Amino acid sequence: MSKESKLGELPPVQHGTFFERLKYRLSGILGEDARAIIPRLIKTDGRRHAGKYALAFLMMFLVAAATGLTAYLMKDVINKIFVERNHLAVWLLGGAMIGLYLIKGLAGYFQAVILAKVGYRIISDYQRRLFDNLLLQGIPFYARQHSTEFLNRMSNGAVGARLVIDLLITSIGRDLLTLIFLVTVCLVQEPVIAFFCLVILPTVVLFVRKLIRRVRYAMQRNFTGQGKLMETLQETVQGIRMVKSYNLEGRMRARMDETIRDLEESQNKRARIGSRTGPLMETLGGMAVGAFVIYAGYSVLNGAKMPGEFFSAITALLLAYEPAKRLARLNLDLAANLTTSRYLFEILDSKPAEEEPANLPALKVSRGEIEFKDVSFEYRPGERVLRNVSFAAEAQRTTALVGTSGGGKSTIMSLIERFYEPSTGTILIDGQDISPYSRRSLRDQIAYVSQDLFLFSGTIRENIRLGKPGATDEEFIAAAQAAHAHDFIMGFDNGYDTQVGEHGAQLSGGQRARISIARAFLKNAPILLLDEPTAALDAESELEVQRALDELRKSRTTLLIAHRLQTVLSADKICVVEGGSIVETGTHQELLARRGRYHAFYRLQFDDRNVANG
Repeated sequence: MSKESKLGELPPVQHGTFFERLKYRLSGILGEDARAIIPRLIKTDGRRHAGKYALAFLMMFLVAAATGLTAYLMKDVINKIFVERNHLAVWLLGGAMIGLYLIKGLAGYFQAVILAKVGYRIISDYQRRLFDNLLLQGIPFYARQHSTEFLNRMSNGAVGARLVIDLLITSIGRDLLTLIFLVTVCLVQEPVIAFFCLVILPTVVLFVRKLIRRVRYAMQRNFTGQGKLMETLQETVQGIRMVKSYNLEGRMRARMDETIRDLEESQNKRARIGSRTGPLMETLGGMAVGAFVIYAGYSVLNGAKMPGEFFSAITALLLAYEPAKRLARLNLDLAANLTTSRYLFEILDSKPAEEEPANLPALKVSRGEIEFKDVSFEYRPGERVLRNVSFAAEAQRTTALVGTSGGGKSTIMSLIERFYEPSTGTILIDGQDISPYSRRSLRDQIAYVSQDLFLFSGTIRENIRLGKPGATDEEFIAAAQAAHAHDFIMGFDNGYDTQVGEHGAQLSGGQRARISIARAFLKNAPILLLDEPTAALDAESELEVQRALDELRKSRTTLLIAHRLQTVLSADKICVVEGGSIVETGTHQELLARRGRYHAFYRLQFDDRNVANG
């Protein structure tokens, strides 16, 4: 077996493009994350903001040059002012120092502002791209991951990508240039001290390389821990009624304590690893300064040299400490931010399941008849949820799907909206196979009301208008009146501008249901999907909501799922779904007369007298 196959690494790249050689060298130092991410960031964000980065680089060059010149002028400050007592030199050198620090201050300010603006733009761009990618993903994608993972990747991942570029730019443009200028001063003024500079930094870099793997592991734990912390907090807040009802405060507290403890431990470990470069730099730098002071002191006392050269070199050495320390930490900081960046790119690189060509034809619906032909479906290979389902929902009539939980009723609705694609078979609307048409045009023809009764944060007005964003006030008020929602809405102090709270928590279940129905009224789509919209309501609320649903169903092709058979008695057709198949089809009276599965369901909910009279 070759070394390449054992380690999964690329062979040495002697030729090829700049980015290919860069990838290879980076992977050797920082690992596969660097090989994959850094050239990508340079080719995309680096090129996109090249002009502003060039301007920032110029500012950093001025900062580095001013720092180097400051150290260089210390020779004349000592020799001309303190040794030769030249009065003119006081004004000239003092003015030069003021000018240099003015240039350094202004250049440092503009450099920081430019990098901040570019950095925030990069973060914003990645957050938009991530969100756009999420919107193009299919329902199965969300089922595999917790929602807090997306929050973590959107915030920390985007910041990590920005910091990778910032570290590269500032390390080259500020720290490396500053170090070059200061080492040059040392070489000019006193070559011996330059030797110490050129020995210390490589020693620290070699030491830091051994810490990179541990930093990556610590950052992975840190990223995962932050995700778990947000997950626990979100679930506690969203499920607070369940927490209170089952007295789960202690369990949730223990779960949060464990998460925070693990996160604290990973952060401490990262701090311990990251802090090791500082003491090493302090020790080696202090030894170099001490040795050079001894050397310089004897040279001056013996009259061999003027003190200005040594003072200038010492100043350069001391000024070089901070940029040298940052350069020594560069590998660690890059490794940490590359780890968080990778989590961002994992989402960005995932293929959007619902991305479609712009030229896909739009589905045109006139009557709204829905037909399933031998449709089978499985969420996981070998586990069929639907088996050769065939039925027709006639145009402008109501077709009800009834049966035990898990039989496949909600899956049928999901397939109609193409949240999933059938494994086999065909779904038609008005005789047209829906698969070649754009999903957007298909969903434009469908209004959906679910048992979740989901409302977005905002006002009642904003939630109803989601059915038709450009609707006039008259249109959405008419929709609310048709849904029997207008009266209770006007009973609030703020009327339609009342805040609904998170997931509509400020409203009752019946109120949320009628607002959802008003939204469907406003959309005015020819096809209506109702997935147990009254399941969680009390009898009084259900009666009000049922009146609204009866209005909504008029002149629309309606597919209704209900466990309460009372809500399907007036349906034009009832399909009994069991074990992924449709086992019975007919009207309420026809199915009762057959005394099959529907009859058995009905007897479970009504007494024998009702069956006899049915």
